[in-house]
Amino acid sequence: MIVYNNTINIDPFIEERWLQWLLQEHIPEIMALGLFTEWKMFRLLEQDDTEGMTFVIQYFAPSLENYYLFTEEFAPALQRRSFDKWGDRFIAFRTVMEVVH
Repeated sequence: MIVYNNTINIDPFIEERWLQWLLQEHIPEIMALGLFTEWKMFRLLEQDDTEGMTFVIQYFAPSLENYYLFTEEFAPALQRRSFDKWGDRFIAFRTVMEVVH
């Protein structure tokens, strides 16, 4: 199992609207591609949130091929739309992991 991990710090000014967009539009659009089997979302605790909250969204793929297909064929357009909508009001970084146990 492969985990595509997105860590995102959100400007407090857009946090509520961003969460609504993420849960109602962005995540459903990604899941509709059929490349990931499930997703989970977390909010970091014990952090300095004066510059916004940090969220982690994890998408679970059955294979690296699914992950590569997503990152090559779909991720660039999805990321572009996110920047078009929210500009520089968020900071994101992505990692990929393999479930070991």
